Amino acid sequence: MLNKVIIITGASSGIGMACAREMARRGALVSLGARSFDKLQALQQELEQEGHQVEITRTDVSQEADCRQLVENTIKRFGKIDILINNAGLSMRAIFTELDLSVMKSLMDVNFWGTVYCTKYALPYILKEKGSVVGISSIAGFIGLPGRAGYSASKFAMQGFLETIRVENRKQGLHVLITAPGFTASNVRKSALTADGSQQGETPRAENKMMSAQEVAVHISKAIIKRKRTLILTFAEGKFTVFMHKWWPSLLDRLSYMHMAKEPNSPFH
Repeated sequence: MLNKVIIITGASSGIGMACAREMARRGALVSLGARSFDKLQALQQELEQEGHQVEITRTDVSQEADCRQLVENTIKRFGKIDILINNAGLSMRAIFTELDLSVMKSLMDVNFWGTVYCTKYALPYILKEKGSVVGISSIAGFIGLPGRAGYSASKFAMQGFLETIRVENRKQGLHVLITAPGFTASNVRKSALTADGSQQGETPRAENKMMSAQEVAVHISKAIIKRKRTLILTFAEGKFTVFMHKWWPSLLDRLSYMHMAKEPNSPFH
């Protein structure tokens, strides 16, 4: 990744921050976007002290103008874009019958439209470099997860969009990677929205038993270098789930329901 220019959204925490550190240390020039500008500044200072080149932009990916500005700032600073990592994401936990539809719209605005906006403005530059567009999706983008209607819908939409971009540009040298990290130790569950749109606050899962964001970042870096199409991490909650969805979907429905129902304060009564 030496001298590759990489845009990473949602870079102020979790997988995005871990990718920024990992890829900068592999020699990349990183352009980071997130809403939490103070956290971006702290990360920029950390990486620059290590000798890395870093550009930061306050970015709410649900806002088209912010995504365009992120791309413009990247070009102004570095002159090219090799890789775009669409990482910014929002989660939720509530059953659909109790869900305020504004929550579903918020997830689509961030997870789907954020990917569309950033890809739209970055793609012309990425095509010049025969570079990569990456979508940080989820197992929820392969199967409909109970209690995650808005999340699954947004990730399915993201994956359909990225697969289309891949096919449309198959003769242009574009690489598209869709990655499903599985359950990763990060703050995404703490900021997940409940039925009324308020933040969940406390994670319902044992974060210390999950794959770390740093481990995920290493896997993503290697998958980009190898120009893989798909990266599904973890066996039980990743590869096996996708396999079951294809070959025994009715059993997977039951297992998914039971698994989610075991969460503390589960929305399933």
